[in-house]
Amino acid sequence: MKIISGLRLIFLSLGLLAVGLVHAQPFPGKTIQYIIPFPAAGESDLVARYQAELSAKKYNQQMVVVNRAGAGGALAWSQLNTYPADGLTVVGVNIPHIILQPLQEGIQFKTEDINSIYFYHYTPDALMVSADSPYKTFQDFVAAAKKDPGKVSLAGSALYSANHMAVERLNKAVGIKTEYIAFKGTGDLITSLIGMHVDGAMGYLPLAIQQKGKVRTLAIAAEKRHPALPDVPTFKELGINWVDGAYRGVGVPKSTPKPIQQKLSDYFALLNSDPEIKKKLEDAGFVLVDIPLSKMPAFMKEKTAQAMDDAKNAGMIK
Repeated sequence: MKIISGLRLIFLSLGLLAVGLVHAQPFPGKTIQYIIPFPAAGESDLVARYQAELSAKKYNQQMVVVNRAGAGGALAWSQLNTYPADGLTVVGVNIPHIILQPLQEGIQFKTEDINSIYFYHYTPDALMVSADSPYKTFQDFVAAAKKDPGKVSLAGSALYSANHMAVERLNKAVGIKTEYIAFKGTGDLITSLIGMHVDGAMGYLPLAIQQKGKVRTLAIAAEKRHPALPDVPTFKELGINWVDGAYRGVGVPKSTPKPIQQKLSDYFALLNSDPEIKKKLEDAGFVLVDIPLSKMPAFMKEKTAQAMDDAKNAGMIK
């Protein structure tokens, strides 16, 4: 009798687990198309594939990641509201990109067109040079830039992006002038950085960790040093009050019913809180945040004011 009771308990537990997994799935038996507006191998793409893998493995919710790069993300964002509003298509969104890109002439979307439902992390800015670069320290880089104003080049992902703003912030903070070279995405600039086709890059901490040994990181915009790069100082240590980077999340068409938006926001929050993905991302240099649908208006208001202030300080707007 005890054996039978034990088996019943096991079957009951398995049944409850199955019910829990089905409940966690936003769309059982269907596949979510996850559009990333940048080329493969960048931070947005990397995390989307982590999320898709976890979603399928742990919750049996299938996701397929599709890269639709163009105009530094603007191509996909301008098409966001043309996708079906059934929750089965989500698009990666980035801040400050979706705030600042509409300032450019010819961009086919406005910030208010982008319906973000969840933000899951940010990546601290990182100033990098090739491992073969003559610049051994942050001070070496600044000295070279001051010696030849406008001659030192820094690669970055897209115009009017976090990388672009970070370069302008660096210029102002230390009184230098550098040439910003925009690439389609983080993954596209690695070869140029390592091969010294550019003098350096303003990228993100995950790239600096991933390419450790091939690049030399001079400073990071984090609260503290990262265990993977213990010898790399923060900008704050160098006397610059700078803790910032690119925020990433997901958006859906504005016409998507609110219950579906909430369901997706809750699901991405679930993925983001998973211990497995949390450790993987933090070890890789990502700083996790939890900005659900309910907090989105206040978050966007705060980040919009900050991004516009950066653009004004950089002389991009009056």
